[in-house]
Amino acid sequence: MQKLKKGDNVIVLTGKDKGRKGEILTVKPKEGKAIVQGINMVKRHQRQTQTSEAGIVNREAPIQLSNLALVDPKEGKATRVGFKIMDDGRKVRVAKLSGEVIDG
Repeated sequence: MQKLKKGDNVIVLTGKDKGRKGEILTVKPKEGKAIVQGINMVKRHQRQTQTSEAGIVNREAPIQLSNLALVDPKEGKATRVGFKIMDDGRKVRVAKLSGEVIDG
């Protein structure tokens, strides 16, 4: 089970976007990177196709998972992620800061 998943709200710990929050769009666990909405924006030159025009496009670049921390659902601050086995045998993610269960 991964500590950070698609759809999680995260905060950036280091780099040019330090302190900004966003939602994870995709996670690449083998590369150890994630794409976060509105974070680590870069300009890319795009060639013209049938569906899109040519020009310079802003898009999100991957960011290291180690530079991201989950936003605690209760406190709204950065927190580490732990795991806990529930009474019914499910393994769920838990916020270390508040002890709040992250998975439904």
